[in-house]
Amino acid sequence: MDSSVYIDHNATTPPLPEVISAVCSAMGLTGANPSSVHANGRAARKLIDDARCSIATLVGAMEDQVVFTSGGSESNNTVIIGAGRRRVLVSPTEHAAVLKTVLTRTGDSDLVPVDKDGLVDLEALEALLAEDEEPALVCIMAANNETGVLQPMAEISDLAHRHGALVHCDAVQAVGKIPVDIMAWGVDFLALSGHKIGGPQGIGALVRCTNSPLDSLITGGGQERGLRAGTENVAAISGLGVAGRIAAETLVDKSTRLKGYRDALETGIKALSPATTIFCEDVPRLPNTSNFTLPGIRSDKQLMTLDLAGVSVSAGSACSAGKVEPSHVLDSMDVDPDISTTALRASFGWSSEETDVERFLDAWGDLTRRQSSGNMKAISK
Repeated sequence: MDSSVYIDHNATTPPLPEVISAVCSAMGLTGANPSSVHANGRAARKLIDDARCSIATLVGAMEDQVVFTSGGSESNNTVIIGAGRRRVLVSPTEHAAVLKTVLTRTGDSDLVPVDKDGLVDLEALEALLAEDEEPALVCIMAANNETGVLQPMAEISDLAHRHGALVHCDAVQAVGKIPVDIMAWGVDFLALSGHKIGGPQGIGALVRCTNSPLDSLITGGGQERGLRAGTENVAAISGLGVAGRIAAETLVDKSTRLKGYRDALETGIKALSPATTIFCEDVPRLPNTSNFTLPGIRSDKQLMTLDLAGVSVSAGSACSAGKVEPSHVLDSMDVDPDISTTALRASFGWSSEETDVERFLDAWGDLTRRQSSGNMKAISK
């Protein structure tokens, strides 16, 4: 039996057993094309329709607003490139799938500053919106993948719409962890990803909340109402639908349980290392996410030591081919580099247990004791 402890669910969360069953069942069909009109094709189409209903329910959308994609990155790229807005306003704490795409595209881009907790400066956003008569696209994530901080999406949308701007929300980390309601938030586009909610990797959705023009990145056939050409990945879509249904049904109980684990972890960390900083602890955060420091020991050294103890956590985003680099999120929050380079992220998920907290604190406690006794010199350089 695997005795390792996995507390890196913001990177990816293991597929739910029900999802694995659904994917295997879908793959056991004839492999019929869901665009075919015969019985096998109709059976495949029904799996897609059921999944579309589940995802729409999860985020408060209509079924015809849901477009299946290969994941959050494709959904984000589709809006940023396909929405047709020359000017894009983006926060500096966005995931690279948004930030890099915005800053390297053709057109004008402006960064919307954030405060010390990573919250968007609404006054600065309004000033940027007022600079140009041409309506912009505003890209703000609902929940930060590193710190868990939650943005005031309804306020951001209201402000942007008063200036004729469209709002795209990367909700990849928010969906399944907090209530997501596109009507209440007022966003125009929303991205989500399957492997963050216990679904398969390589599948996600773009929720198009308005009739605003949107060009497809992938052209050819008329699948997904012309917004995403190519024969649908029926098995993965079916698994995403099951994950979405379970996420909606278990949201309240799961969030409460995971918040308990997060709070217990942070209490234990503070007891072991009073010098620790827990980022964004005084503002609304995801219930499963904690970002904290162990001053004096670099993040990569902590990760290696914890990994040898069978504990998996992260130094932030896991979407850079395994590389550990300084956090652009903490840098945008004006965190001292000597502090930010010692930060770790722990993120719990559906398979987490109370013993995971205990195992982490045992392993991390060894780190703090070795540091205080001077035995960390060899791995802290």
